[in-house]
Amino acid sequence: MTSSWSSFPIPIPTSNNPRLSPFTTPPLPDPHDHLLLHHDLSSQGMLPIFLNHQDFVEVTLEVEDHSVLVRSISPLPASSDPLDDSSLSITARIRNKFPWLRSASSRASTASSLDRDDTAAAPISARDARRLNAQLQRTRSRAQAALRGLRFISKTTNASDANELWQRVQSRFHSLAQAGLLARDDFAECIGMVDSKEFALRIFDALARRKGLRISKINMEELHEFWLKISDQSFDARLQIFFDMADSNEDGRITREEVQELILLSASANNLSKLKERAEEYASLIMEELDPENLGYIELWQLETLLLQRDTYMNYSRPLSTATSVGWSQNLSSFNPKYIIKSATTTFNSVIFQNWQRIWILFLWGSTMAALFTWKFLQYKNKAAFGIMGYCLPTAKGAAETLKLNMALILLPVCRNTLTWLRSTAARSVVPFDDNINFHKLIACFIAIGIAVHGGVHLACDFPRLANSSAEEFEVISSDFHNKKPSFKELLMSVEGVTGIAMVILMGISFTLATRRFRRNVVRLPWLFNRLAGFNAFWYSHHLLGFVYLLLLVHGTFLFLAHNWTQKTTWVYISFPLLLYLGERSLRACRSEYYSVEILKVSVLPGNVFSLVMLKPRGFKYISGQYIFLQCPSISQFEWHPFSITSAPGDEYLSVHIRTVGDWTRELKRVFTDHVNSRPLLGRAKLGHLVNMERKSQPRLLVDGPYGAPAQDYQNYDVLLLVGLGIGATPFVSILKDLLNNSRTNEDQQTPAESTTETSRSEDSFGSVNTSTPSGKRKLQSRTQAQAYFYWVTREASSLEWFKGVMDEVAEMDKKGQIELHNYLTSVYEESDARSTLITMVQALNHAKHGVDILSGTRARTHFARPEWKEVFGRIASKHAYKTVGVFYCGMPMLAKQLSTLSQQFTLKTTTRFEFHKEYF
Repeated sequence: MTSSWSSFPIPIPTSNNPRLSPFTTPPLPDPHDHLLLHHDLSSQGMLPIFLNHQDFVEVTLEVEDHSVLVRSISPLPASSDPLDDSSLSITARIRNKFPWLRSASSRASTASSLDRDDTAAAPISARDARRLNAQLQRTRSRAQAALRGLRFISKTTNASDANELWQRVQSRFHSLAQAGLLARDDFAECIGMVDSKEFALRIFDALARRKGLRISKINMEELHEFWLKISDQSFDARLQIFFDMADSNEDGRITREEVQELILLSASANNLSKLKERAEEYASLIMEELDPENLGYIELWQLETLLLQRDTYMNYSRPLSTATSVGWSQNLSSFNPKYIIKSATTTFNSVIFQNWQRIWILFLWGSTMAALFTWKFLQYKNKAAFGIMGYCLPTAKGAAETLKLNMALILLPVCRNTLTWLRSTAARSVVPFDDNINFHKLIACFIAIGIAVHGGVHLACDFPRLANSSAEEFEVISSDFHNKKPSFKELLMSVEGVTGIAMVILMGISFTLATRRFRRNVVRLPWLFNRLAGFNAFWYSHHLLGFVYLLLLVHGTFLFLAHNWTQKTTWVYISFPLLLYLGERSLRACRSEYYSVEILKVSVLPGNVFSLVMLKPRGFKYISGQYIFLQCPSISQFEWHPFSITSAPGDEYLSVHIRTVGDWTRELKRVFTDHVNSRPLLGRAKLGHLVNMERKSQPRLLVDGPYGAPAQDYQNYDVLLLVGLGIGATPFVSILKDLLNNSRTNEDQQTPAESTTETSRSEDSFGSVNTSTPSGKRKLQSRTQAQAYFYWVTREASSLEWFKGVMDEVAEMDKKGQIELHNYLTSVYEESDARSTLITMVQALNHAKHGVDILSGTRARTHFARPEWKEVFGRIASKHAYKTVGVFYCGMPMLAKQLSTLSQQFTLKTTTRFEFHKEYF
């Protein structure tokens, strides 16, 4: 045999990589898409010397990142050359020449039908068949997917990133090492895994065993060797380390006990105590999947199979199918970056479209202030006093006029009953009621500016110039001051001066304690003063503004330069808003006495949360997404606190979930868990059934509401994206239950014809309804057929207990797949981290087999880390082209900005329109 090879077929994964073209020819017309590899390997010095004595060798290649790697070259046993037998097909000759390919015939009936003459294939065991099949199925894409699931340190994309990480490790080595040696116990901190010390120590031991060492200290050179292995980007290197971590006895096999130990290690790294309790069960689940022959162990290739089939298991519980998510960018509208002007115009139009309600309200408000300032400025510029005080006088009076307007307007955004009613009218289409609190804060800022201008100009300019004016100058306006020139002190001690200073002091206290840093106790004050801060201080200090309005009326009545009552217009500005606000507060007081509720159930939940289930007061009607105020007179006669309603309008009870974050909520929990008959009342928060209880000396609980909230507008959309952060999921729990209740009611009431119409609509991706359907029915269908995507992001695994009963109820009732539930646990390392890889596989495997999530205990699968929001929006945009999606968010402000930005971007770039709504209290 010469050193030049003839063409021989090698089954390798099909690749579109243009860099492989020198090594490949067009594929054979074979159903397995085998490629014919041509290359003179010996000319490149790549083949070992044994080729001079053997006809054939087995070449193992790995296709990875635009390159082909030769992993191994080994000789095959000598055999007769089947190529001399021209009667055999090309497929038979290939399999006879390469015995390790014979398992392919057992996995596809098509392959065997192509070669009916191949009857001499030796039988192999089922385990060997699975091993060979796993080798054939090991494609480039699956290897990369597994690699993403075995990240020990970080995603180092280039040499500079790797060097930077190593420099950090070196720096920590120098600070931790003693006598040039790093102790085993300090290894976790040195490589940056201080939060997962046990996991890091297992890595240390695995790498030491590979070197045949039993050591407790390493030097810099050995640390660098360890670091190169754990930061290796190849799939095989990471897989081997992961396997060695479990294979503590180095026999090349992993038993059930070793799998269980690795699960316990991963659970400990992620603080999942619930997972530890069932580690033995989940280890058996993995062994059942990978070891069907019950040999009692698994090998490296079986662990590799599990990781390579990660996406297969995950797809069992992935709500959005691959077909939906692939190519979502096809829904992107055409965009050419060359047309900068056109792009800028489109972006500007999108911003205007998203914010036109805010824009016209702010424009109207700003124009009104400018007009009032100008009018009052010109009015006082023409007065005789202008000759003494100059432009200081009209400036102060102009600012005073804007203050009157803003002191009136600031009450309107907190007239909650009025706003709740307006939300149900056509006004909601032109007024951004969701921004009522933001507008309230904005007006407060301009009030502070107006006070600074008005009071500052008076104290620094008007009063000094008036007090220091000559007798001749003062003579012109002496009648306004009873013919006596006042001194600066007399001006301050006058009714106008005293009331003005008092208002500034009271508003300064109220505004300061209303800022976020004081309202949320961000500022840490001494113990005595710290008790005066927080929500209580905000609540009580805000009621000081009632005295401010009384002082404002007095201040606006006693004016130096205006004596005619028609010129004293303060009461004109504030009378109606003040009466409206006082009327609302009176209504609240009366209604709360009527809505004194009876407690049916108290559920103490993990994570400092408890739920109250109350008997719904007679005549109490609300919409899902709204909220109520609660008051407990035994705690405070004045404090009212808002909470979202978690029950559906069709339920016979009223429920709320409360997180204890302040003095009042902690006291409320104590009151009801101590005084209510706790034995029958305490329990889990499954809200599907009422619990009949005796009312024995229950503390009084008063309810005020309901009040309108952004989430109640969910009825206006056919597609909903509901995002809750922590306890912020509460308003959406009610919406989910209401959607299902209405859907079930509609199914029970509709006629067969209507049922056909509804089904066709669902199959048509929520397309238009048959025009023969009455308008009333069409509106009902629009509500009941709304597709909802619920994303709940929480930090602690115990939080998943809050709505466990509700989640199970939704999953059980949702027969049409109307609602998709997505739980995200941010305290667990992301699914690409080695510390959570095994947990991810156990979770996906258990969900695929039993339909139950291992963390929440519900049918909704829990994901790790935070959602990729851009991907979420992209999938929804692809699935619901030419639809309007209502995006509703309740939680911390940090995520609100990101969701709002993505809503604008995808509205601009896709055919789907996203409208963002943020929940405020």
